Amino acid sequence: MQALIKAIAAMEPGTDAQRVFHGRGGLHPGYEHLALDFYPPVFVLTSFVPLEDDTLAAVQTALALRWQQLMPGQPINWVYQCRVDGPAETRLMAGEVPDPHDVSEHGARFRVHVQKGQNHGLFLDMAAGRQWVTEHVTRQPGLRVLNLFAYTCAFSVVALKAGARHVLNVDMSHGAIRIGQQNHQLNGISTGASFLPHDIFSTWGKITRAGPYDLIIVDPPSYQKGSFVATKDYARLMRRLPDLLMHGGHALLCLNAPELGVAFLQNQMQELAPSMRLVQRIANPKAFADVNENRSLKVLLYQESMEIS
Repeated sequence: MQALIKAIAAMEPGTDAQRVFHGRGGLHPGYEHLALDFYPPVFVLTSFVPLEDDTLAAVQTALALRWQQLMPGQPINWVYQCRVDGPAETRLMAGEVPDPHDVSEHGARFRVHVQKGQNHGLFLDMAAGRQWVTEHVTRQPGLRVLNLFAYTCAFSVVALKAGARHVLNVDMSHGAIRIGQQNHQLNGISTGASFLPHDIFSTWGKITRAGPYDLIIVDPPSYQKGSFVATKDYARLMRRLPDLLMHGGHALLCLNAPELGVAFLQNQMQELAPSMRLVQRIANPKAFADVNENRSLKVLLYQESMEIS
């Protein structure tokens, strides 16, 4: 556990939610099964293999020692989650978790739930994507945004805070949408957002009538049985992008599937939406560095050029 212990000893967590140790990126051979996140004031250790009690005790000692150096007299709060087969096992190892538990990122507030399920309410690896949206909308206030697979609507929050005119959030999970509405309230946003808790593929009529859009964000799960399978369903989205976008509008396409590289998105976009040109790949946060960027989170920015190559 030396790589993880060393990272804990050197960590300087700020006030924002962030990743502390990214074993999944392969930069620490032998630690690919581990990730440590900080959802202030709670640390969350995630492992994709079961950890022995003595290993967890070593993590506890390291976290407690560093926390006393950083925050003398303050108790350490941390949670351990084991994801193997079936439902994840989540255990509170020390301290407590606030209820409700709200965290910040670049001035925005989000509600999280680190003891419930595998998705905690805010995907930390998408921080750079949210930052790009903030900067883009700030430069062009008044944009109309379509947020597909909105989850808890973090993209909507940052877009509206930056000056978007309207954001339509679509996600089939009623629970996620409810948290998304809470996130807007947390940030003092009372207007400008609409919410459709529906299956995207059966809601195209409403989505189309609310358009066209200046920016479309597509951030689907890579595989969710009965909802979305990237290898067959992403193409269905790509075909519709040009008709949903304003001339010159942008689409932010996201994919977090290690087995599918950048070419998976690029090749299909070239075939199915030839009027869309690739502008750039948004770099992932440094905390999520990967030995193989083709396996890491892909966030590609396209623009509707109206010129078919």
